[in-house]
Amino acid sequence: MDPVRTCIGSRRRASRSSLLRVVALSDGRVVADPKAVMPGRGAWLTPTVDAYDQAVKRRAFRRALRLDRDPDTSAVLDHIAGLPQESAERPDMTEQAERLMDN
Repeated sequence: MDPVRTCIGSRRRASRSSLLRVVALSDGRVVADPKAVMPGRGAWLTPTVDAYDQAVKRRAFRRALRLDRDPDTSAVLDHIAGLPQESAERPDMTEQAERLMDN
């Protein structure tokens, strides 16, 4: 069973494997961590431009990563834009994730 995480942009729960982990670096940049192995506090984002835009609008990167100022998230957008279309358009796993959490 794959762990369930919440997207900081859309606030939907989904399996960890369908989300993209992002990590804040010490210089104030936020970068994608597709293998989910980088050290430090991370946050989870649905790998779509819509979810990214929602996270930026809500200032979710700053809040989720506990940063002092608004971070530079352009590297995350570049990573998402570079993903193949089929990987970026994964099915919504919210309903399945909610069923798993209820058990």
